[in-house]
Amino acid sequence: MAQSVGPRLYSCCNCRNHVGLHDDIISKAFQGRTGRAFLFSHAMNIVVGPKEDRHLLTGLHTVADISCADCNEPLGWKYERAYESSQKYKEGKFIFEKAKIVKEEDW
Repeated sequence: MAQSVGPRLYSCCNCRNHVGLHDDIISKAFQGRTGRAFLFSHAMNIVVGPKEDRHLLTGLHTVADISCADCNEPLGWKYERAYESSQKYKEGKFIFEKAKIVKEEDW
């Protein structure tokens, strides 16, 4: 009989609250404040902070910092608006800093 496999999850590095699904990763080739970062299409169990304009490597964006809903650990940001047409695909997506999330070990 085949073993049932659940969703592959990423969790907050501080409290292990589930914040993202592996299947929602769009890219692992992003740069965050602390180094490598992942672009996710969706996020869960997070708090979205106030919007602000920020100059990033790819130009001006309106972003909102995101943090863990359980422990308030800063995790990355949400792209609210991209001003460059080539960056519009990021709108509504989430950046998780690789150093701030952990891959759950059951996969």
